[in-house]
Amino acid sequence: MKRSEFTHTLTELLKPDAIRDFAPNGLQVEGAENIRKIVTGVTASQALVDTAVELQADTILVHHGYFWKGEAQVITGMKKRRIATLLANDINLYGYHLPLDIHPELGNNAQLAKLLDIEVLGGLEAGPSSVPVHGRLKNPMSAEVFAEKITTVLNRKPLINAVRNKPIETIAWCTGGGQGYIDLAASQGIDAYLTGEASEQTIHSSNEQGIDFFAAGHHATERYGIKALGEYLAEQYGFDVTFIDIDNPV
Repeated sequence: MKRSEFTHTLTELLKPDAIRDFAPNGLQVEGAENIRKIVTGVTASQALVDTAVELQADTILVHHGYFWKGEAQVITGMKKRRIATLLANDINLYGYHLPLDIHPELGNNAQLAKLLDIEVLGGLEAGPSSVPVHGRLKNPMSAEVFAEKITTVLNRKPLINAVRNKPIETIAWCTGGGQGYIDLAASQGIDAYLTGEASEQTIHSSNEQGIDFFAAGHHATERYGIKALGEYLAEQYGFDVTFIDIDNPV
């Protein structure tokens, strides 16, 4: 497939213009014109780029790409080495951040819900492009049992702050660094909140507002959207797609 057609395909699927973001979504570094072999991963780290070179991929597709708002604009050091490797090997880099989080089928939130047996009921925020979502556990359970389920499914033991001493029925979640939405979840009377990371104030919010809290890892909660996207592209268009999981304890 030509690069222009591939870009159009992803734009139609993920609709990046529907949500404001912190980095450009879509093609971030231009490489080969013809796209055949794709490597997917959570973050376009040097390790992922080097693996793509080893696999002779012409395209990398990630959730966390480059050129974030607020970062230094100069291309030096780590950024220079990453981009130089892409350019030297004629590899396209595509990044999709919030559009991949919120996609109703392939997105990080949707995929995490599927893995943890959560029924998605809708967005936690008003409007069609809510980043956090809410739903119900298909089988209500205690916070401790739910933490065990997270450990088993994600292969990652979560940070847990259980305060209710009741089974969890309703839950809100946002993969990655979505801990700030706990207050919105609490204001809507939801039993528990799940995300990737925690901040110091998050535990106070959990304690004082009576909402169970789980932080299951930024990387661990965001493996599955980009993996699902790659599988979709392989199935629908016949691309050779390889998902590379560069482990990250955060």
